[in-house]
Amino acid sequence: MIEIRPECSSDVTAIHLVNAAAFQQENEARLVDQLRDQGGLTLSMVCIQDDQIIGHIAYSPVVVEFDDGGSLQALALAPVAILPEHQNSGVGTHLIQVSLDILKAQGHHLVIVLGHPDYYPRFGFKPASGFNIRSPYPVPNEAFMLLELTAGTLENRPGVVRYRPEFDGV
Repeated sequence: MIEIRPECSSDVTAIHLVNAAAFQQENEARLVDQLRDQGGLTLSMVCIQDDQIIGHIAYSPVVVEFDDGGSLQALALAPVAILPEHQNSGVGTHLIQVSLDILKAQGHHLVIVLGHPDYYPRFGFKPASGFNIRSPYPVPNEAFMLLELTAGTLENRPGVVRYRPEFDGV
C-alpha cells in the first residue's frame, strides 16, 4: 500500500537521501534543503511504502515576468525524485497527479517544469515556448514546459520565468 502525504520534520533526512539516490548526485537534495531552510517550499510531499519514503515531490514559487511589465505568481515543480528501485513503477506518476490536484484545489493557476519532454505531457504540460514564455536558463525548448491549472492564465502575454536564487546552484 502506498501513502502520499505532506512532508513532516521527521522526513527531512529521508527526503535528502531519496533525492540524492534518484539523481545520483547531491544537487537536487541540497536544493530541497535550501528551499526548505528559506521557506521556499509551497508544497512538499512524500510517497511511503512499507514505512519507507520512496518518493518525494516539491513545488516552490516562481514569478513570470511579462514583457509588458506585469507579472504572475506561479510554481515550479522541482524536483520529483523516486528511489531507483521504485522508478518506472507508477509511483512518480501518482505523486505528480495527487500533488497537481492539491495545487488546483488550493487555487494555484500555473506550474512550470524543466523536465523530460516525453514524460510531463501526460499530465497536460506543454512547451512553454508555445505560450511565448521563456526559461532564464539555456535549455531545450521542448524540456521547458508549463501547465495552466486555470485555462487562459497566461493570456498570450510573452515573458520569462524567474526562479528563486536557490535554483542557481543546481
